[in-house]
Amino acid sequence: MIPQATASQPGAPAAAGAHVARLGMWIFLATELMLFGPLFLAYLYGRTHFPDAFAAASRHTSFWLGTANTAVLLSSSLAMALAVHAHEERRERAAPRLLLLAAACGVLFLFIKGSEYAHDWREHLFPGPGFSLRGETGAEIFFWLYFAMTALHALHLAIGIAATLLFALGLRLQWPLVQPAQRLDALALYWHFVDSVWIFLYPLLYLVGRSGAPG
Repeated sequence: MIPQATASQPGAPAAAGAHVARLGMWIFLATELMLFGPLFLAYLYGRTHFPDAFAAASRHTSFWLGTANTAVLLSSSLAMALAVHAHEERRERAAPRLLLLAAACGVLFLFIKGSEYAHDWREHLFPGPGFSLRGETGAEIFFWLYFAMTALHALHLAIGIAATLLFALGLRLQWPLVQPAQRLDALALYWHFVDSVWIFLYPLLYLVGRSGAPG
């Protein structure tokens, strides 16, 4: 008869710690949804009340840069998942390298997003006195939401990049603080959460009103 694991056995505290870490991260992510939730609700309100203006404003966003950033973040999620798998298999060289790859994808995303913001500035798409689409009711609301949602997402991604670089360095130098697998699991959950938010933002901000060939 195979004995069942109990709290007194060596593996039990580690398993319990992993569950607590995951639960804590899920609770934290639920609070993060409260930041994005009102913005999504505001978008829903604007989309239902100004559908034509939202569609017209969306066509002024850069479809190709948004699409490129989507591919970059999906690649970063893959790298993060592979890093977690490598750490579980105790591949001490592969895990930090994959974390660095995920962080590099995040930095590339921010660079592309910064280039897009520069383009938006030149096209006078920032809401305010010089807004170029002032004649279209609802267009300014769209761009208020566009900048608020993407800037908040970029802030979360920047935090994720910093944490990922710290973990990569810690694993390379074998810091005890980052060695437990559940801590890297928690980082991966955060990273995938940030990527998932973008998966929702991409169609709402870049694909609305676009049919046929993108403009």
